[in-house]
Amino acid sequence: MKSINANGQQHALAALARSVSIGLTFLVSPATALAAYDVNIAAPASPISSQIYGLHMYILYVCAAIFVVVFALMFYSIFKFRRSNGSKPDVNFHESTLIEIIWTVIPFVILLFMAIPATKTVLDMKDTTNPDMTVKVTGYQWGWRYDYAAEEVGFYSSLSTPWSQIGQPGEKATEEKGKDYLLEVDNPMVVPVGKRVRLLVTSNDVIHGWYVPQLGVNQYGIPGFVKDVWFKADKVGTFKGQCSQICGKLHGYMPITVVVKSEADYAKWVAEAKTRWGVTPVAAAAATPAAVATPEPGKPLTLVDLKAAGEKVYAANCVTCHQASGKGMPPTFPALSGSKVVLGPTEGQINILLNGKPGTAMASFARLSDFEIAAVMTYTKNSWDNSTGKFVTPDDIKAKRKS
Repeated sequence: MKSINANGQQHALAALARSVSIGLTFLVSPATALAAYDVNIAAPASPISSQIYGLHMYILYVCAAIFVVVFALMFYSIFKFRRSNGSKPDVNFHESTLIEIIWTVIPFVILLFMAIPATKTVLDMKDTTNPDMTVKVTGYQWGWRYDYAAEEVGFYSSLSTPWSQIGQPGEKATEEKGKDYLLEVDNPMVVPVGKRVRLLVTSNDVIHGWYVPQLGVNQYGIPGFVKDVWFKADKVGTFKGQCSQICGKLHGYMPITVVVKSEADYAKWVAEAKTRWGVTPVAAAAATPAAVATPEPGKPLTLVDLKAAGEKVYAANCVTCHQASGKGMPPTFPALSGSKVVLGPTEGQINILLNGKPGTAMASFARLSDFEIAAVMTYTKNSWDNSTGKFVTPDDIKAKRKS
């Protein structure tokens, strides 16, 4: 029996030694080994985000100090007045007015010291006066529209991560996920460094949230309302975010990318952007994601012209759901190639584009111009496995709107 007990003790001591060894290994591991476990908020890149970060750390330290004091007093009381030490409960204990005043005043003072800097930060976040430039941001299901009124530039920004990395419903991805998986966009928002940028945020359909944490911006876009917010980037770089509201089935595919450039590089970008997305001031106010040039008045429309324009409209509005191949992602997003709706009567397809389809993810695209709807319909009727040889005119769309 003594031998068995001795062996058991040896095994127990060996197990304890191994546990201590493992614990020490974790404690002395290089800091780089724990780098992946960073749980703090993103490093600030603008004055307002620096304020938010400072407020976050200040309140964290206050809460940590409260935690230490409260638990220290609790453990001290447990140890000092334990039964084994001979302590007995005071049956004559009665409430103390002084103690009640103390534990009311102290939390009030603590909250006051937290509320003052918090209020200042919130007020600074809402102060959109004296901007150096203004950009209108419109949320769509599922992408963003950026309109630079002063530069007369407007364009649509949407997810550019290939579906081969994302995968189709019921299927696995065929490619390895990239570094910026689901955070890549085709056309990022571009601003100059050191400039106070005012954003006018709204939405075309449902509530969206324009959220870029490193710039200190999280503003709701609400249909029928225009909310404003601001930021000023401190450094050149690329900053990413996402829609912060659950806005529909593709909510997770609605990223935001802001590229901050030097003033010289920004001027070059504006010159290039005007050749790609230049719009008149009037058109910019009611711009649509497609931004397809309307043909000259009196110029006859051909199937070739309409199909070419429709391809651009499709790429800006439809490709995310229905895919470049037209095969869609059934059953949520049906295929347009070989579709009975596309190949059927024109009125049926117009009706769906103008009014959407209740009970499905198909939203209304009535915001598009008559020409854009006619063009995209012509494209779908004559692409992939579809070859009707028919085209739709803007007059067809106009007549349907009036009916």
